[in-house]
Amino acid sequence: MGRAIVRGLFVAILPIVFLISSARAQTLDVKIVNRQQNETEYTYVAPGYYNSSANARVNCSGGSTSVNCSGSAATSGWDMPAHEVSFRVRGATFSLQLPDGRIAVVNCESKFAERFAGPRGNRRSCRMPLVDNIQAEFKGNDAKLKWPVSLDGKKLESETYKILAVFDK
Repeated sequence: MGRAIVRGLFVAILPIVFLISSARAQTLDVKIVNRQQNETEYTYVAPGYYNSSANARVNCSGGSTSVNCSGSAATSGWDMPAHEVSFRVRGATFSLQLPDGRIAVVNCESKFAERFAGPRGNRRSCRMPLVDNIQAEFKGNDAKLKWPVSLDGKKLESETYKILAVFDK
C-alpha cells in the first residue's frame, strides 16, 4: 500500500515538475544582424546572410641563397538566402543570429505608459540596443533583450520583444 501511495504521488507531481522546467528561460549571447524601426506599420523581410572562415598554412625553409616554401589554404562557409516570409509589423524589429547559426526575428511594438495624455500620448517607444552583441533570454514566445549601458558593462538595459519566427541556417 505504501508503494501505491508513493507511485500515485510520483504520477501526480511529474507533470508539475515538467511544467516548471519547461517554463525556465534560456539565455544566449546573440548578434543583431538586421534592424528596422518605424512607428507606422511596415513590411519586414528577413534578409539573407553569409558567413565564411579561411585558414592558410605556409612552411618555408631555406639556406643562405635560396628559400623553398609550400602552403595550403582552406575556406568554409554557409549562406542563408533571404526568406520569402514577410511580416506586417510596427515598432522595432531585429534579426538575431543565435550561437548555432539560426536567425530569430523579434518585434517590439510601443508599450502602454500612463501619462494622462490621451490614447496616443500614453505610449512609449521600445528600448532598442545601440550595440550589436547582446544577450537574449528566451521564454515561451518572448525574448528579453539585454545590453550593457555603462563603461564597466555592469549596468544593463532591457526590453521584451515577441518572437515572430526562428529560421534554420
